[in-house]
Amino acid sequence: MSLLQPAHVRFAPSPTGTLHVAGARTALYNYLLAKQTGGQFILRIEDTDQTRFVPGAMEEQMNGLRWLGIHWDEGPDVSGPGAPYIQSQRTDIYRAHAEQLVEMGKAYYCFCTKERLDALRREQQTLKRQSRYDGHCRNIPLDEAKARKAAGESCVVRFKVPESGKTTVRDLIRGDITVENSTLDDFIILKSDGLSLYHLAAMVDDHLMGITHVLRGSEWIPSLPKHALILRAFGWEEPQWVHLSVFLKPSGKGKMSKRESADLKAEEGHSIFVRDMHELGYLPEAVLNWIVLMGWSLDDKTDVLSLDQMISGFSLERLNPAPAAVNFDKLDHFNGVYIRALPQAELAKRIKPHFDQAGLKADEAALLRITPIIQGRIGTLDESVDMAGFFFRPTVEPTPESLIPKGMTASAALAALQKARSLLESLPNLEHSTTEPPMRKLAEDLGLKPGQLFGILRVAVTGQTVSPPLFETIALLDKSLVFERLAHAERLLSQT
Repeated sequence: MSLLQPAHVRFAPSPTGTLHVAGARTALYNYLLAKQTGGQFILRIEDTDQTRFVPGAMEEQMNGLRWLGIHWDEGPDVSGPGAPYIQSQRTDIYRAHAEQLVEMGKAYYCFCTKERLDALRREQQTLKRQSRYDGHCRNIPLDEAKARKAAGESCVVRFKVPESGKTTVRDLIRGDITVENSTLDDFIILKSDGLSLYHLAAMVDDHLMGITHVLRGSEWIPSLPKHALILRAFGWEEPQWVHLSVFLKPSGKGKMSKRESADLKAEEGHSIFVRDMHELGYLPEAVLNWIVLMGWSLDDKTDVLSLDQMISGFSLERLNPAPAAVNFDKLDHFNGVYIRALPQAELAKRIKPHFDQAGLKADEAALLRITPIIQGRIGTLDESVDMAGFFFRPTVEPTPESLIPKGMTASAALAALQKARSLLESLPNLEHSTTEPPMRKLAEDLGLKPGQLFGILRVAVTGQTVSPPLFETIALLDKSLVFERLAHAERLLSQT
């Protein structure tokens, strides 16, 4: 499988929805192969099925690729020798190639009505036979078919599949895939309105755009014989075929479904959609690292890989056709690794949109002050708001119950809090080194565990039971704000 020539590859999504991990992985593998070999990565939009077209889907998919750092050399917004790169703008090209196949005797005009085809299907179902076209129009003389078409009779163009023999296609990671031609239908390649079906359009485009390798999902394996037959009918060179592994549910049981992602997001804060992962606070570097290892490995031991390392190390030989379970724990792991590796200024920049979305006024300078104490404690960027949003809120509203540690009464918690506030007021400043030692001594004097006293202070100052380190937090907050929050907590406890 060694590559001597630059690979020309394509990622060809349909604009029917948002970009998901399977599509992103396909795009990534194609991109890596192109970049490693000095070839071209083409983005092509396959919108031949206009009934499934979703407005805005193309733009959203392109934005998802850009966010991941996958940039194309040719595409809808980057002209090249294969332009245009949106199939609905190439209908004349497909129509001409369909007519060429008819003239070559490799395809034919079919005049069968919907009523006849429905009746044929019912008959086959009754007889428990495979539903397939019966070749009714296959042998109509070409001159007769042309005359009927010219007279205005509605027709489609069907590809003439060989009636006997086998079709064998080589997949680089799966080996030979062979089907009996008798099991294949004379499939439609051009509809009665002159619009191409996917099978013809994709193969014509692959040829005209010089595609050398087709890396795509395994769901296309059943279509592989049709695609090979079209290419061979024209006498065109076939690309190298690679059908990637299937994604399984996190449990490893059953194929991962796009429909299940909504439940995942609601229940676990996970999603298979790239847009959601962006919104949930995942880093694109982590997402790329996660998806590249679901079906490929560098050396069975290296887990953390930059995009440059992926490019230099990528090989078709290391692709694995075995199903890959979607493991969100690994995604969370990678995200934590990459968050901790970010320069603090970069982390401040990346978390700012999440604070903005939460309605908190926090500029990058202010965020930079807190990044040292939260960087090792957040797994996703959006967790920074939950962890440190209290820094930018004028008030916090703890519940009285949260101010009372286990094993203490409200009156005992109030007394401890009052003594802690008095101690803090007596100190020259609220720096960490100034506050923690005497506060530990106070806990000892009161017969409390440090965690009990610190827990009261934490909830009073932050409004939450989990926060960045307490004394670093107190040092970063405005002094007057600290004492306002302590006083507020005292009032809550006194009313309990």
